[in-house]
Amino acid sequence: MIAQLTGTVVAAGATWFVIDVAGVGYRANTIAGTAATLRIGDRMTVHTSLVVREDSLTMWGFGTPEERDAFELMQTASGVGPKVAAAMLSVFSPGELRRVISAEDVRRLTTVPGIGPKGAQKIILELKDKVLLLADAGSDGDAPQPATAEQLWRGQLVEGLEGLGWSTKEAEKACDAVAPLAEEDPGIGIGKLMRAALSALAKR
Repeated sequence: MIAQLTGTVVAAGATWFVIDVAGVGYRANTIAGTAATLRIGDRMTVHTSLVVREDSLTMWGFGTPEERDAFELMQTASGVGPKVAAAMLSVFSPGELRRVISAEDVRRLTTVPGIGPKGAQKIILELKDKVLLLADAGSDGDAPQPATAEQLWRGQLVEGLEGLGWSTKEAEKACDAVAPLAEEDPGIGIGKLMRAALSALAKR
């Protein structure tokens, strides 16, 4: 399995990137914190995990091996797929996940999109002993910072709009259009932002 890639970033979005390694372009999904550090033309090393399904092979890339390991560990819990695992790492660093799950903090875990109280309790039950091995990257300044609230909703919105057929450029413009709503109400749901974004796109 491919564990890491070193090459040049040739394309990047809010939730994905393409890295050129010896003339081969590898596309990988990523988390908001890593996406925020990507710059087209930069040479970098990404730590990867390959998610295998019956009908697809999907690569995920992370700024640190600790994030990749946490991503894989989270998926060992019942009901946690790659998207939920990625959302967890967009909200918490690996070390924070260890602390939240070890402390059985259901409230904080439910701040992750896609995790409700029952799901949080199941994750804690199944992973409480396993997360003791999780740690944050060394303090050498290279580890990406946890995503901001704006990075989180923008990433979700762009991904959702792209899934509906809009281009990345159109999706990002729609995000700019609804940004004032998110600023006025930080607790606004992604559903309301999506409806507002679709309305903005329809007026173009």
